[in-house]
Formats: sequence, structure tokens, C-alpha cells
Amino acid sequence: MLEGGGVKGLGLVGAVLRLMRAGYRFERVAGTSAGAVVAAFLAGGADEGQLADAMDRLDYSRVPDRAPPGVPGVSEGLSLLRDAGAYEGDYIHGFLRAELARLGVATFGDLRRDDPGADPALAAEQAYRLVVMATDLTNGRLLRLPWDYAELGLDPDGQPVADAVRASISIPLYFKPFPIGDERGGQRVTLVDGGVLSNFPIEAFDRTDGAEPRWPTLGVKVIPDLPSGAVELLPPGAQAALTALPPLRLLEQVVATAIVGNDQTYLDRPCVRRRAIQVDTSAVGIVEFDVAKATREAVVASGERAAEDFLRGWDWDAYKRECRAAG
Repeated sequence: MLEGGGVKGLGLVGAVLRLMRAGYRFERVAGTSAGAVVAAFLAGGADEGQLADAMDRLDYSRVPDRAPPGVPGVSEGLSLLRDAGAYEGDYIHGFLRAELARLGVATFGDLRRDDPGADPALAAEQAYRLVVMATDLTNGRLLRLPWDYAELGLDPDGQPVADAVRASISIPLYFKPFPIGDERGGQRVTLVDGGVLSNFPIEAFDRTDGAEPRWPTLGVKVIPDLPSGAVELLPPGAQAALTALPPLRLLEQVVATAIVGNDQTYLDRPCVRRRAIQVDTSAVGIVEFDVAKATREAVVASGERAAEDFLRGWDWDAYKRECRAAG
């Protein structure tokens, strides 16, 4: 499970690269927001080099793509009022489509997974290598895509993976929300960042049949615990646009607290904490897309060190014995 965290997600890349060098392979991957980006590449079969190359091709300066008139501060303010998001999100959406195409992935049908040894409680709509978390504002619920497309009357196999990831990275107020059609209800459904409801659902792949797990389900975290995890979701230019709108400033604080602290109680459970790799990403902010390349590389390196430290103390047999005993 890969946690969301915007630019802090570079720490995920470093941790995953270190795990791959240690011989780990990823049968199924789940992710929220930035974690969904990395998870999609892994589910698509990206190896070490392909993952690193894909992230190198991302032009971070273009991620905050302003709508017309393209004037700093003015465009963000108008977009917030008109579209409930300071930036369009079109660049990152196109980037995802292109990079997934390099891996031969377009829709979730390309990520179906046949596993005779899987949990017998696993439904047919859950037989995929990737799960992306998104928040359904219209119906007030967490969507696990592609698992929950059927709830909207949509065929999971036909849904573009890039669309699901774009929905998951829709940081409220920062990116425009992502709409999809609800064929069953005959309405449009508004999706935003999955982190609003659950930024680190590491239990998504845990067996429910009491059988011994065949491999560990590990998680990588890039957001620190509260209170040090308090964050701002908008960059300085957009913050300035909100000086005359105190309610929006308060809303930003509420959303930021939800993303950072929503899973705190769950993470305090010892058997959850011991399988989570915590990366120090204090060098960058969630939406600090203009950070220098050297700083980005330092965050990746921090992820590598965190994974190395984790592996040094990880004991799979002890974990199964103490936390996942059969029955």
C-alpha cells in the first residue's frame, strides 16, 4: 500500500526501488493520490529502470497547470471559484496516459489477475493487480477502483486506469475534482483525493479466510504523524488569492487535517505499524512542485534509506506468528 502525499510521494519511489533491489515483487498494489501513480506503474509491470525513468520524465513544473488567463494568483482564484480547484490537472492526466501506454496498459482490463490461490472471498470484480482509492463526494463514500465501478453501473474492464489515478490525485482545492458517470443512478459523480477518507488502507489485500498469508502486505508512508504532519494544500500564489475568503482557508485546513490524520488511530495499532515503512519527507511540502531537482533526489534517497532500515528489522515469520496466525 502506497500512501498519498503529493511531492512527498518521491519517497515512495525510493522505498519501492530499494525493495525491488532486495528481490521483492508486487503481486498486487494499492495506492492513494501520489501513491496511486507509483502503484499504477508497478501494477503495469514496470521494473526498476522503467519506474525511475517514468518519474524522471515527469515535468514537475507543469503539474500546477493554470487555466486561462494564466496569470499567477488571478487564475488560481478564478479556478477555485469556478471549478473548486486551483489547477486543471490536465498535464498529469496526459502524463499518466502516456506512461501507462509505454507499459501496454490502457484500461483495468489490462490489469486483470488470475490467481487460483487467492482468498476465496475475493469477488470477481476484485481480481485486479491494482486498486486506487478515490473519494466520492456525491455519495459520501470511499471508492476502491476498479472494485467499486460496479456500484456505478460501469464495467471495470473498460475504465481507463489513468482516469482512476487522476481522480485519486485530485487534492481538494488544488486540482479540479474529477467527474465520472453513474450509469446506474443516471447522474455525474464527483471524485476527489482518496486520502480525504483513507490515505493508507493497508488492510485492502489482507486475507479474510483465516488461511496463512502467502506473502507480506507492506505499506510505505510519507506523511508524518500529527501534529508535525500539519500541512497546507495550496501554494503561496493560491494562498494569496484566498486572503479575502476565510471560509475557503478554513476548508483547506479541515481537508488537510483529514488527509494527514484520518488513519492515525489505525496506524497506532502495533501490527499495522510494524509492516509500514515510514519515510522522512520533511524536505518537501505536499504541493511543492517547484522544488529543486537536488531536493527531489534527496527525498528519493530518503525513501531508499527508510526501506533499507525496515528490511534490516523485518521478520516475516515473526509477523505471521504474532499478527496473522491462521484462524
